[in-house]
Amino acid sequence: MRSIVRLSAWALVVSAACVAWGETPEVNKAVQEPAAVTLKKGDRVAIVGDSITEQKLYSRYMEDYFAACAPQLDLWCVQLGWGGETAAGFLGRMDVDLLSFKPSVVTTCYGMNDGGYGPYRDGTGASYERAMRMLIEKTKASGARIVAGTPGAVDTRYYGRGGAGAADIYNVTLEKLGQIDRKLAGELGVGFADVHAPMMSAMTAAKAKFGADFDVCGRDGVHPQADGHLVMAYALLKGLGLDGNLGTITLDMAGKAEATDGHKVVATEPGSAEIESARYPFCFTGDEKSSSGTRSILPFVPFNAELNRLTLVVKNLKAEKAKVTWGAESKEFARAELEKGINLAAEFPENPFSDAFKKVDAAVAAKQAFETTMVKQCFHDPALTGRMISDDPEAAAAAKTVLAKLQAKQDTLAKAVREAVVPVKHKIVVAAE
Repeated sequence: MRSIVRLSAWALVVSAACVAWGETPEVNKAVQEPAAVTLKKGDRVAIVGDSITEQKLYSRYMEDYFAACAPQLDLWCVQLGWGGETAAGFLGRMDVDLLSFKPSVVTTCYGMNDGGYGPYRDGTGASYERAMRMLIEKTKASGARIVAGTPGAVDTRYYGRGGAGAADIYNVTLEKLGQIDRKLAGELGVGFADVHAPMMSAMTAAKAKFGADFDVCGRDGVHPQADGHLVMAYALLKGLGLDGNLGTITLDMAGKAEATDGHKVVATEPGSAEIESARYPFCFTGDEKSSSGTRSILPFVPFNAELNRLTLVVKNLKAEKAKVTWGAESKEFARAELEKGINLAAEFPENPFSDAFKKVDAAVAAKQAFETTMVKQCFHDPALTGRMISDDPEAAAAAKTVLAKLQAKQDTLAKAVREAVVPVKHKIVVAAE
């Protein structure tokens, strides 16, 4: 109920801001539904966007998820963020920076720079729609599936351009650009991810709990820290059709156990089971009040419930309660909860996968850092792109070889990510209270 009240309050702010500009808030008109995009085994995923993408946080969390939580899909991934970019700006580098990788799935997140950092204007919307339409159509023509992500949000405490009320005004602009993304997704039959709405909802709820100074969209008002980027990753992962079921472990107190979806039982005793898992739950960082970590935002975004479910079911428990020990942590649950199933990933933030997950994240971070250098400094170096050597076939051929070697290096780093995901053995103990 509190969330509904907060969202209603935000709607009133939006309406008041629109009236102040002499506009009426848009009413959702009948539009075609966006297409459902579902990842397939072996997909090549490209994550495209502006400086927020180039921060390599939400893109890193997405690739962490692909590698550790969905290894059965064997996905290849590249991050292609470019600071200060607009959707129209990306069109100028699309052939080299995107299509040369031959992606089969592309996610976009533009609009933050496209909106002009001020009140919404029809010309701004028309320019954004034109650029996004061209981007989507060209991506489709290459054979790739695309998920059009909306822009995120600006922080209601820290966004200061334009003086008082600037954040409210610009968040309405970003919402309207997101409506354009949704309209295009339905019209052109592609996927859609609403990044703006969950960021606004999480920001409203988090500030209500932690105070106005708690940032969700960054201390500069635009570039989120880890907490806001987790919300962005959630929205785009949902847009890619991931269902969040990471497997079920069923423990019979009589001494039997079963496991599904990348987990296998190694040994059992009455009330305990040792499991070997090739599939990890997503693990979080930081403390419960820090915007620089991902754990603080979890109460305000359904990441665990919708994307991160590793379920423990306990059968034949005679007592009304039991203590569950997983790794170094223990927690008490009612019998009814255990019979229905508890989400280990949500109940045990520190768990036997935490250290292994950090190693995967480190490998992803190294790969994505190289990708930024490769794309921004090498792919557009005149000495390599041929603009300075077009009259020298031998030099042009050598430059082509260098670019191919850069992509080979990226593939090597991608392999290192996959190899970082090693099976984890862990023990679950259920003790009747």
